[in-house]
Amino acid sequence: MSDITIRHNPDRERFEVLDAGNVIGKAAYKEYDGGASPQRIFYHTVINEEYGGQGLAGKLATVALDETVAAGIAIVPVCPFIKKFLTKHPEYSANTAATTPAHPEFLNEPSPRARA
Repeated sequence: MSDITIRHNPDRERFEVLDAGNVIGKAAYKEYDGGASPQRIFYHTVINEEYGGQGLAGKLATVALDETVAAGIAIVPVCPFIKKFLTKHPEYSANTAATTPAHPEFLNEPSPRARA
């Protein structure tokens, strides 16, 4: 690994792993306001294949979930990786919202940017 960093890119609704400034992984989400409090639906996490096996997905998930909790936003795990990560990290359970049928429906709606 060379210059690996993780950042939040709210304009693209994702947390990103970068190697020397190039995006090599992401945890994508959509903000959802259909409950008692704001929620962040994590729906896709990926690390480029050539960076596999270095623990980057776990580091990405930790940063993404820590920043989500710090912002007072509930975690909604739709992404299989995030779901599995949460089973191994019960410290996030108080900040996790159960996935409901409304969450996948919301994910399938066209984004406001796509309609504009």
